[in-house]
Amino acid sequence: MGILSRASYIVRSKVNSVLNRAEDPNETLDYSYEQMRDQLQEVKQGIADLTTQKKRLEIQKRRLEENVEKHNEQAREAVRQDRDDLAREALEKKKSKMNEIEDLEAQIADLQESQDRLVEKKEELQSQIEEFRTKKETLKARHDAAEAETRVSEAMTGASDEMGDVTRAIERSEERTEEMEARAEAMDELQDSGAFENALSDEDRIDRELEQGRTDTEVESELATLKGDLGEGENGAGETATDDAESETETADSETTDPEIESELEELRDEE
Repeated sequence: MGILSRASYIVRSKVNSVLNRAEDPNETLDYSYEQMRDQLQEVKQGIADLTTQKKRLEIQKRRLEENVEKHNEQAREAVRQDRDDLAREALEKKKSKMNEIEDLEAQIADLQESQDRLVEKKEELQSQIEEFRTKKETLKARHDAAEAETRVSEAMTGASDEMGDVTRAIERSEERTEEMEARAEAMDELQDSGAFENALSDEDRIDRELEQGRTDTEVESELATLKGDLGEGENGAGETATDDAESETETADSETTDPEIESELEELRDEE
């Protein structure tokens, strides 16, 4: 096998493979069925044409037969009038018309034979079409059932491309959801820890701690008042206040080590 022959064979093989993948059995069966119906229609049309032509010849034959009878009467009338010349002429025309009738009868017989053959073929083709239609519907039903079963199997096993895409989409959605949930928890944790400054407020950490200190002082004062009302005495409240003041002083001393800041802090205390 030469190079060109091998190349041609490979190309035909590739084309045939592509066509096989693109071919829809149901469409092929329907197309074949329609082709057979078209052939049957052509046969019926041929029978109709032959019948029409035969009818025309039969009409022409009847006209010739009428002429034959006419010429026969003319010959008889000429004999009665002793006009042999006219009788002879009428008989000659009669013979000519009879010869034409014989030719027409032969043509009509041929057309009848052709018509009979076409009718036989039509009936045979019609029987084949009915048989093919039954097989076609059966094959289509089997194909559709097999195709549906294949789709269900692919869906169950996740082997189809669509199910694979759906599975991957679900996995990506779960990953994004888990990421957003983790991010939301992290944001809540940072918010609770005070790591984020309030973007809508001018307060910083120092302001918040001072405010918390004032709140704690007010709470302790109110607590001392409640204790005094309950008879625990003013000494307990004073001791508590003294302890709190000492605790605050110790905390401030431990946090402040800069002499300048300490000096400024003493001035602020003297002003108070």
